[in-house]
Amino acid sequence: MPSNTIVERVAADLRKYPPFDTLGADLLEDLASSITVSYHDDGEIIFSKGDALKASAFMVMKGAVRLFDTIDGEEVLVDMCDEGDIFGVRALVGGTNYLLCAQVAEESLVYDIPVEKIKRLIAADNGVSNFFAGEFAKSLQEMERTLTSAFSQRHQRFSQQSYSSFLEHETLEVQPVTSVMTCPPDITIREAAKIMADCNIGSILVASPANHPLGIITDTDLRKKVVAMAGAVNERPVNEIMSSPVYTITGGKTVADMVMLMVKTKLRHFCITEDGTPGSPIAGMISEHDIITSEGNNPAVIMKEIMSAEGMEQLKIERDKAETLLGVYLGQNVAVHFITSIMTEINDAIIVRSIRMALDAMEAEGMKRPSVPFCWLSLGSEGRREQLLRTDQDNAIIYRDAPPEESESCHQFYLELGRRVTGMLEGAGFVRCPAEVMASNPQWCQPLSEWKRYFHQWIATPEPKAVMHSTIFFDFRPVDGDASLAGELKKGIFAEMEKGRGFLEFFAKNALQNPPPLGFFRNFLVEKSRDHANEFDIKSRAMMPLADAARVLAYELRIPDFLSTVERFQKIAVLDPPLKDLALEAASAYDFLIRLRAENGLEQVSSGRYIKPESLNKLDRQMLRNVFSTIGHIQQTLNMRFQLDYIRD
Repeated sequence: MPSNTIVERVAADLRKYPPFDTLGADLLEDLASSITVSYHDDGEIIFSKGDALKASAFMVMKGAVRLFDTIDGEEVLVDMCDEGDIFGVRALVGGTNYLLCAQVAEESLVYDIPVEKIKRLIAADNGVSNFFAGEFAKSLQEMERTLTSAFSQRHQRFSQQSYSSFLEHETLEVQPVTSVMTCPPDITIREAAKIMADCNIGSILVASPANHPLGIITDTDLRKKVVAMAGAVNERPVNEIMSSPVYTITGGKTVADMVMLMVKTKLRHFCITEDGTPGSPIAGMISEHDIITSEGNNPAVIMKEIMSAEGMEQLKIERDKAETLLGVYLGQNVAVHFITSIMTEINDAIIVRSIRMALDAMEAEGMKRPSVPFCWLSLGSEGRREQLLRTDQDNAIIYRDAPPEESESCHQFYLELGRRVTGMLEGAGFVRCPAEVMASNPQWCQPLSEWKRYFHQWIATPEPKAVMHSTIFFDFRPVDGDASLAGELKKGIFAEMEKGRGFLEFFAKNALQNPPPLGFFRNFLVEKSRDHANEFDIKSRAMMPLADAARVLAYELRIPDFLSTVERFQKIAVLDPPLKDLALEAASAYDFLIRLRAENGLEQVSSGRYIKPESLNKLDRQMLRNVFSTIGHIQQTLNMRFQLDYIRD
């Protein structure tokens, strides 16, 4: 057994990296005491392809180890493991031989971790189990083929529930009232009522001398029970009208927990005690009002406030609350698709309220509303329901063609509407689009016939500018007004595409403009621009390639729904069985990217687009590297599907 000093040093090293960073001191020390520390020279082979599996997995503590395969006589680099990376885990999942060769890339210090110890930790600790059940628990051959298992393991840690019910996902913790007003059981009804009136509270707990809950008096008790009593009731003791026993709970309850309790018990007040029983001191109180408001960060409350807002400042306040809510959801590992759904509903509510306020103001100023209906379109990330943070605006207005004599007045009215709404959205924190792709731009506030002409031109003549517009405008989604206009426009697009496959080929070609940075392993491919030097652009280098691919396939398959990138991949998996595994893999990858960008944006108080590589933990770095592999596979699929090698630029 290693000396105590060595064990302490090994334990300190392990504590820096997942999955061992969350282990308790006893488990960590026990693991450290079983580890063998080995030194390896540059070029040394730790194991070769075809070797029998060893009884240990390996963790790089200093230096680097390259994993490679030999295909047709040529070495193909699969991964480069640096400090904190684990390799050789095939021994955990069975098999007889290694599928890759592990060679030291520079002088390295490696920890040999007994497989049996890892298996015991997997059985004893959920964090370790989830870690090894993901990417590190698959054979490297499977890693090259699919990432679905790894991403699904991470996804399961974020949510064990179905999206079908809001309450199942409402994991916000209800903040209780801790300064609970109490009274003794022999106080008079009049005195208790006076305390409630003076403190402006709707209930008061009746407590014993040891501060244990005996009962509760509410406004309802005062209204119903006192009125029903005969004689002089004001001087009678409160224990005659209190509701008893009090329903006691422990702290830390979520909104879902409390709503289920309300449904089950038909009660509206719950007393928190130190151990959750009536025989321990009072620690707090939760009422129906607390459950509904939950410090104002309940999405239903935010939505209600938005729809009753009277000005731009109120919209900004509620969107600020939504951003706080986003941080809470991310911190509590709520499922990404639930978060995007909630944030989209809030963003849409802000848009709809802005439109209502603008129309009311224009009517008050004597502007006559046209007889033809309109539809407000969200474009880009908001059109795809993926705008978690307040990035720049992308929107447009489409309206029914008006009679010739009303055409100009109709255009001016809706253009003015676009100007006012985009101004209010800017005031709420959504910055203006640098390229002016907004409803305030006359070019993007047009009747249906003109929008059909736009798309006809882009599809019939897919030159670079047209393809660029397509990547923005093909993600349109109706938010307010007559949604049938958006439906007609999409049908028109499909009809144009039926005339020839050429546009889809150019569309697919454009989706390959951002190839994944598969050439790096130890270092991320970072930007060199002055503003974002040495930062990684997660939008252009990871998210856009997947979003572009999903868009191409969705339009090729004539999917009429207005879907997010993840939803598109999920739909593609159903409609095109040969693509099922890859599409689900891509959906999970994009889910991970949305979360990573949002977490970075909240931390950096930015759009989250640019990430400092050193800020990523080991698991996220590995997951991001896996995303690049997924992007490579899906771009190869597009290349073969549309025979893009035969299309000249």
